[in-house]
Amino acid sequence: MELMFIGADHEVTGSCHYLRVGDINILIDYGMEQGVNVFENCELPVDAAMIHYVFLTHAHIDHSGLLPLLYARGFRGSIYATKATCDLCSIMLRDCAHIQLQETEWKNRKARRSADHEETEPLYTMEDADGTIKRLIPCDYEKVIDVCGGVKIRFTDIGHLLGSASIEVWAEEDGVTRKIVFSGDIGNVNQPLIKDPKKTEDADYVVMESTYGDRFHGSERPDYIGGLTEILKTTFDKGGNVVIPSFAVGRTQEILYFLRQIKADRLVKGHEDFPVYVDSPLAVEATGIFQKNEYECFDDQAMALVRQGVNPIAFPGLRLAITSDESKAINFDNEPKVILSASGMCEAGRIRHHLKHNLWRPECTILFVGYQAVGTLGRAVIEGAKEVKLFGEPIEVRAQIRQLIGMSGHADKNGLIDWINGFRDKPKKVFVVHGEDSVCKLFTECLKVEHGIDAYAPYSGTRFDLTDGSFLYEAEPVSVKKKAKGISDVFARLLASGQRLIAVIHKNEGGANKDLAKFADQINSLCDKWDKT
Repeated sequence: MELMFIGADHEVTGSCHYLRVGDINILIDYGMEQGVNVFENCELPVDAAMIHYVFLTHAHIDHSGLLPLLYARGFRGSIYATKATCDLCSIMLRDCAHIQLQETEWKNRKARRSADHEETEPLYTMEDADGTIKRLIPCDYEKVIDVCGGVKIRFTDIGHLLGSASIEVWAEEDGVTRKIVFSGDIGNVNQPLIKDPKKTEDADYVVMESTYGDRFHGSERPDYIGGLTEILKTTFDKGGNVVIPSFAVGRTQEILYFLRQIKADRLVKGHEDFPVYVDSPLAVEATGIFQKNEYECFDDQAMALVRQGVNPIAFPGLRLAITSDESKAINFDNEPKVILSASGMCEAGRIRHHLKHNLWRPECTILFVGYQAVGTLGRAVIEGAKEVKLFGEPIEVRAQIRQLIGMSGHADKNGLIDWINGFRDKPKKVFVVHGEDSVCKLFTECLKVEHGIDAYAPYSGTRFDLTDGSFLYEAEPVSVKKKAKGISDVFARLLASGQRLIAVIHKNEGGANKDLAKFADQINSLCDKWDKT
């Protein structure tokens, strides 16, 4: 029985852990890295085709975004997630595939203008995303699920995003049972719309995040309504726009929740009927999914509005931009407005067009309402960049740069400690992941010194024997080097396809001779076609 750490180790994004129980291979999350990649991630210890199950904590791309790549490389197992997470993944993974296709086409058009260009391929295709979505198995909160012989799981609402969960895993091998809890992203308390995180009472081992393990949100709930109202009035009085780079799933719906109240109470004096544009097809779809899952996921305050017949995230003056023409038209309308657009870290999507049109205008405000990873455009702007480059053009930063302080989907240090202290007995070991390098180290030391918890912050590649509680291998940090020209993504996919073919051949051992002979003939025919030697 083995636990191996793959991604988001001394880093914030790219979450992935590998669990082996007997002959069963399991991944907990398989996320995409975003922002600066500090450390190299090790490869999966088995081929993608040999992964039997994925347990998914939530739909954010840094936890789910590489699942279509897993599918492209041969994975045909089952992906267990909450109902809301399955709903969100059905739109988010397709959106991610679409963005990659667009960016690849743009890069290739640019490359063709150079003398010696080399075209690139998207990491995965829309077909890979669709195939992944078909593998999703929706699960209820708090229900123990028999996955297979030796493995049971249960999802508990962790209050980070609609459908987010910590996952309890009961693993049995050779008569030995161990319980491992994967925290996922632990939510902040008193978030709008969704419930507060629930605690888990017991575990042998815990894998927990530490994103905000070095900071505090404050002892009192911030006055989001008052802060947002002040920003809106100050900007509108100058004739400017408030541009909000916002994650399409989660943060956009929270901002809509606040804006509905501001409009209902007519708080922005002189601009009571200001328009609000949601410029993200993904955000529009996600908002519908929030409404679909309201009874399972909404908190008491949001449900009180629902019972009164009030939609908590809709209001007069809300305008949805779906097509690219509708998106472009927003910046040719001179009326002061709110523009909510993705991506939240300004790395891709329509927000970059709105920044191009508004960053240079002193009367406008760019309002950040979420975490900005190191190396992202959003982080650069927040840290005081005087000029940024958008679509190859330098843009001077003259707009007001503001943050809605305390607004976070992540628990702060106190919230993290409160969650881990919720276990009746201290776990045998707590593995600290999903935080920047310095934060991982500081939070691990805090758990050990101040709370008497056996804590350890693994680097990618670390392997741990869950049966006897010993390390099989303690990995050292490997810094990312500039990627050398080598094997192409397309060739890597070809190799992965070959590995899957071998797995399928072994799986059909003992089948009907006639079928196997036909299969062999088809393989040999392909080899004859492509063998150039």
